[in-house]
Amino acid sequence: MSRLTERTFRVEGMTCAHCEASVREEVEELPGVEVVAVDRAGGRLVVRGEALDEASIHDAVAAAGYRVVTAPGDE
Repeated sequence: MSRLTERTFRVEGMTCAHCEASVREEVEELPGVEVVAVDRAGGRLVVRGEALDEASIHDAVAAAGYRVVTAPGDE
């Protein structure tokens, strides 16, 4: 049986629909990711999946041109 987990991140610098799409596309490609929700107005990224790797999520956000400013639980 798989265990899905959900993690929430605060992302700095997203200002438009293209920003939102870029972050979503990068994170969706990570292994184990099932669902990605991006809220540019609130600067939030929610990732749901199995065996999520936080460092990989940070790297994917950076590859899209943005930065995670808080980790899960820091808010």
